[in-house]
Amino acid sequence: MTVVTSWSTAVTLPEGPFPDVTVEAQLRFDTSLPYAVCLVFPPLGGGGEAQWVFARDLLNEGRHAPAGHGDVTVAPGRAGRVLVTLCADNGRAVISIPADAVTAFLLDSFTLVPAGTESDHLDIDAVLDRIRS
Repeated sequence: MTVVTSWSTAVTLPEGPFPDVTVEAQLRFDTSLPYAVCLVFPPLGGGGEAQWVFARDLLNEGRHAPAGHGDVTVAPGRAGRVLVTLCADNGRAVISIPADAVTAFLLDSFTLVPAGTESDHLDIDAVLDRIRS
């Protein structure tokens, strides 16, 4: 059985043109993809929601010390924030998320799938079906 938990939170883009404007975002965890978390932004300009999927361990480690390289990095920020940097071909965005929201979300995800038991929750056939579709 797949269980999804999600936390809505207000985030900011401190390096964007309006660094103090908040945007609603969600952190999602799906037990059928136990190694991953998803950062989701609402639809903009008539498009669909924007989603970034990255390692749950990266988000957890990055709360305490800079972690990751490549398209996603996570680091502790000032004033009780966690900074997630997302890089793509068309640019880079730094997302500032309240650390307490990240911690609460991760506690929920680790309750659903404790660290070290991820492979017990992984349905390889379902993952392959998702990749193929």
